[in-house]
Amino acid sequence: MKKNKVTQFASGLDHPEGLAFDREGNLWAGGEAGQIYRISPDGKKVECVANTGGFNLGLAFSPEGWLLVCDMGGGKLWKYVPASGKLSVFADKIAGRTLSNVNFPVFDRKGVLYVSESGTWGKRDGMVHRFTPDGRGETWLKNLHFANGLALDAAESALYIVQSTKDNVLRAPILANGKAGRPSVFVEDVAHVPDGLAFDSKGFLYVSCYGDNHIWAVSPKGKKSLLADDPTSTVINRATNIAFGGPGRKTLFIANLSG
Repeated sequence: MKKNKVTQFASGLDHPEGLAFDREGNLWAGGEAGQIYRISPDGKKVECVANTGGFNLGLAFSPEGWLLVCDMGGGKLWKYVPASGKLSVFADKIAGRTLSNVNFPVFDRKGVLYVSESGTWGKRDGMVHRFTPDGRGETWLKNLHFANGLALDAAESALYIVQSTKDNVLRAPILANGKAGRPSVFVEDVAHVPDGLAFDSKGFLYVSCYGDNHIWAVSPKGKKSLLADDPTSTVINRATNIAFGGPGRKTLFIANLSG
């Protein structure tokens, strides 16, 4: 797979992380000072529509069309309804324990939500939590090395999980009862400091790396190739999350924390 040309789509955001597209083709991103940004489909209009007051990382739209925001700074999951502009706390605890360092969310087609809680850098205390559509939450997977980006495969049979401090991506089967099966390493040595994940329509998994601005493409069999990189940090600059969007959802968009 050849390296693709990378161009700037939108600017003027405050250290953006999570990316998510709505049904109208607008791109949404979080900001370092709690901003929730909406970017027009052509990238020309960037507006801050709400603020959580924390430090926002991953975003994901539910099947009903509301936005879930991971606020690492405040240790909260927020629910934002674009139609009304209402912002409310979705969850700040799991099994009575206060959430901390929540990082990235992903919904399945039925509205089940998976959220990574990264844990401590250098320790094996990261987790993934699972929330049913009625808001009931439980810890789904433990003992992860800085759990970060998440992605579901097309069949929603497995959850893919970035372990940022291990430079790898795990594959955790989703059992019939909703529980997590035994995770295994899907791809390793995706250096350095992998962060975001996104699947394309052919089942390739894309991995963005914060440490060295690498974007990897990984085949369904786990074979990786370098799609793009930027050693100068002039266009890709501390890549965080990624998402497919644009016409036909054929374009890969990259959030850049430092650019």
